[in-house]
Amino acid sequence: MMSGNALRDLNTLPASERKNDSSSKGNFTKTCNGNTIENVEELQKKNPSVCINGGETVNAGVEVANSEVEYIESENLGDLEDVNTCLEKLLPGLESKDWVLVVETLNNVRRLSIFHREAMHSMLGDLIPLVVKSLKNPRSAVCKTAIMTSADIFSAYNDDLIEFLDPLLVQLLLKSSQDKRFVCEAAERALEVMTTSVFPMSLLPKLQPYLKNRNQRIRAKASMCFSRSVPRLGVEGIQEYGIDKLIQVAASQLSDQLPESREAARTLLLELQTVYEKSNGLSTTIREQPEMNSWEHFCQSKLSPLSAQAVLRVTNIAREGLVIGS
Repeated sequence: MMSGNALRDLNTLPASERKNDSSSKGNFTKTCNGNTIENVEELQKKNPSVCINGGETVNAGVEVANSEVEYIESENLGDLEDVNTCLEKLLPGLESKDWVLVVETLNNVRRLSIFHREAMHSMLGDLIPLVVKSLKNPRSAVCKTAIMTSADIFSAYNDDLIEFLDPLLVQLLLKSSQDKRFVCEAAERALEVMTTSVFPMSLLPKLQPYLKNRNQRIRAKASMCFSRSVPRLGVEGIQEYGIDKLIQVAASQLSDQLPESREAARTLLLELQTVYEKSNGLSTTIREQPEMNSWEHFCQSKLSPLSAQAVLRVTNIAREGLVIGS
């Protein structure tokens, strides 16, 4: 079940998330000439200018935060030289009030997830709440790096994250629904990674409550995740989960206000129709009583008349399109 904190976060967008950001990039000081971000501030005290981003210089009187963040894709992250020292500094780094240090530490979490999965596994319980804290950070550089960190954690730990998933999920749904485009796109990618990494039998019950959220954009993002996750169950998995439950979920989304929700529902319904007809096509009962076990009869037996009519309209149009196309 979702935690109370997750529900409160979902239903109340912080004011900082409603503000428009003037830039699609955050601000961040990179390592330069062997000097890590932890000692750039100290160097600035000694020198009127400090090397930033490999070549630029910044006057001591200018805030270091004015340099641009470089968001590193997962495949471009390098391994760590000293894993043990990095592990020791993870939690203090993520709790730091220095946002530059937080960003570097988040990138180290990503490196550990990719190259040293087992070494960080025992820390997940303490680590995830701090990643969630960074997801809530009003500074775009911290927020986006935390989103990218979430995606790498999903890829590395899969179902091991289920007990920690609720707070991550609610923040990613929020970020994927806001107006800040580069944050929104990163959150959407993280949600896609989640749906391909976490076993759907565990993930679908986590997603289902968000399909009824009062925020229509949250519902749309959750619907898209739900629709992507169901096919990964396979025919047997869908039957085990309950095709009758799934068709009711999809039918409820057909009348949603946003087109993304409706399209996700259509995609899910076509998948369910294919699975239903494929699985029941092997049954002797179907061949003996085809009308009683048809897709149409199944929909009418599981849904209200109006919902069944809407579902059949969607699936019949798709079928007619396939016939015409052939």
